[in-house]
Amino acid sequence: MCRNIRTLFNFDPPATDAEVRAAAEQFVRKISGFTRPSKANEAAFARAIDDVAGTAHRVIDSLETTSQPRDREVEAMKAKARAAARFG
Repeated sequence: MCRNIRTLFNFDPPATDAEVRAAAEQFVRKISGFTRPSKANEAAFARAIDDVAGTAHRVIDSLETTSQPRDREVEAMKAKARAAARFG
């Protein structure tokens, strides 16, 4: 899976439309092998992003959990600490 796609479920505040769309775009880029599609494939690429984003929204909205929502700032700090430990 593309390492730029982040978990979007169970955060406070919830994932924004822009975050879901960005994840969908990364997913479509990964499976298509294109960073940017050619003019001939542009419509299919955009349609795929819309479809994946819509499906992601439906999945996120339908999931249930009993755990407390994660704080975005705390998770960002943890990620920075992991990166610092990994890359120095």
